[in-house]
Amino acid sequence: MASTPTAFERSVIAQPWRPALAPSLSAFARRFARDWLPPLIIIMLVLGIWEAASLTGLLKDFVLPGIPAVLAAFVKDGDLIVKHAQPTIIEAVLGFAIGNGAAVALAVLFVHSSLAERGLFPVALGYRSIPIVAITPVLVLALGNGLEPKVLIASMSCFFVTLVNMMRGLRSVDREAAELMHSLSANWWQVLVKVRWPASMPFLFTSLKLAAGGCFTGALVAEWIGSTQGLGYLVVLSSYQFHIPTMWATIFTASGMALCAFFLVSLLERRLTGWTRGATLPE
Repeated sequence: MASTPTAFERSVIAQPWRPALAPSLSAFARRFARDWLPPLIIIMLVLGIWEAASLTGLLKDFVLPGIPAVLAAFVKDGDLIVKHAQPTIIEAVLGFAIGNGAAVALAVLFVHSSLAERGLFPVALGYRSIPIVAITPVLVLALGNGLEPKVLIASMSCFFVTLVNMMRGLRSVDREAAELMHSLSANWWQVLVKVRWPASMPFLFTSLKLAAGGCFTGALVAEWIGSTQGLGYLVVLSSYQFHIPTMWATIFTASGMALCAFFLVSLLERRLTGWTRGATLPE
C-alpha cells in the first residue's frame, strides 16, 4: 500500500526545481541593461562618429587623430605615460585629502561659531573668485617648482565646493532630533557626532565626488605652468613637439584617472551611507 505524500513532497512536485543561479543572473542582466547598457551605447556611438569624422577628413590629424593612432600612442608611449602619471596621482590624492579635510574642519567651525563664519567665509569666497590659472604662477614663484604648489592648487580646486556643501549638510539637522539632544543636555561634540555628522553625509559625498575630478584638474593646471614631470607637463611637451596622438593619449589617461576616483568615492558612499537611500518608485 502506497504511503501518502508528505507536505514537503507535495510542494516539490507542485514547484519544480530551479537552479539557484538563474534569479541572480536575470537580476544582473536587468541591472546591466538599466545601468550600463545606455552609457556603453553612447560611448560606442561617440567613438563611431569620431572615427568616421577622422576617416572622412572632417577632423584633421593635427587636431584629433583617429582612434588607431591614439591606441598606437598608448602602446608606443605607455611607459612614458605611466611614468608621468605617478606624480600626478600623488599630487591629486594629497590635494584631495588636504583640501577636503580643511573644508570639513572649517565647516564645523563655521557651524559652531558665527563670528568665525562672518570673518573667514568672505575670505574663502574671495579666494574662490580668483581663477586657478591666474594664481598658479604666483604660487609656483613663491613655493618653487616642486610638489608643494601642485598639491596646494589641487587642494584649492576642491576646497570651496566641499566647504559650502558641508556647511549646508551640518545645518540640515532634523528639528525633532535637535530638540531631543537639547532636552538631554548634550554638548556640542555629542550633537556633532550623533546628529550633525550623519545628516551631512549625503552632502559630503556629493562634494567629494565633484572634488575627485577637481583635484586632478588642479594638478594638471599646475603642471602646465611650472613642472618637469606629470601628465600636465607631458600634454604641453607633446603639443610643442607635435606628437598629437601622444597628447590625446595623455589627456584620456588623465580623464580615466579622474573617472576612477569618482567611482571609488561613489563605491565608498554606497558602503557607508546605504541607510540614507530610501526606497524608489519602480520605473
